[in-house]
Amino acid sequence: GCCGSDTKTYIVGGWAWAWWLVTNSQRLSLEIMTLQPRCEDVETAEGVAITVTGVAQVKVMTEHDLLAVACEQFLGKSIIEIKAVLLQTLEGHLRSILGTLTVEQIYQDRDQFAKLVRDVAAPDVGRMGIEILSFTIKVSGRWSTEEHLT
Repeated sequence: GCCGSDTKTYIVGGWAWAWWLVTNSQRLSLEIMTLQPRCEDVETAEGVAITVTGVAQVKVMTEHDLLAVACEQFLGKSIIEIKAVLLQTLEGHLRSILGTLTVEQIYQDRDQFAKLVRDVAAPDVGRMGIEILSFTIKVSGRWSTEEHLT
């Protein structure tokens, strides 16, 4: 803002005038970011330790109010710092959901499990002005397939 004003203007994909030495302008990338949340040796509801790796595609929302929230949260931070915050959030949700499911539920219906993680995490990252575009998982563990998937 000019002359001590608190008014903020958000420009998406355009241009604006800025007064040199008077106006403060900052940029926030609107590109898609790829995150790989990983939870190692997390115990399922049955006490079986598994490792889950996910791949999430996220981006800053461009709707005016949500963009303002994202700017408030992330302006002045590098892409690496933004990714770290989002990665911690996704890993926390992933870990908490894993503890409530059985190996069979996770392994047999990975798409449903990924949807559950996406649905649970979306409101939290949404409050940061971020949208989860896609989320998929890969499961590995130390269990016998015959023992747990019969």
